[in-house]
Amino acid sequence: MCTGIVENTRVSGAGKGPNGWVPLNQASVSYDHPDHAQAERVVIIDLISEKAGLESRIAVELTPQSARDLVRAILASLSRGEGDELEERNGSVY
Repeated sequence: MCTGIVENTRVSGAGKGPNGWVPLNQASVSYDHPDHAQAERVVIIDLISEKAGLESRIAVELTPQSARDLVRAILASLSRGEGDELEERNGSVY
């Protein structure tokens, strides 16, 4: 199986690290061997602030199943939240 797969994307948000909140503008998602997680392969998510530098990096290692579960939870949250916004715009809130 392939290792070292990396996808990069621009993001817009903020993250909290050891030195407080920093703006985030870069995300790197990879599938590789973990440094810390107890699994053979993991999805590694690095959230980066170019302004604050790599020392402000926020890193996560998730098992493949946990990554899939997180993606589903994010999509469900977006769907529900954006659905609520659409209802508000159309004047059909509860």
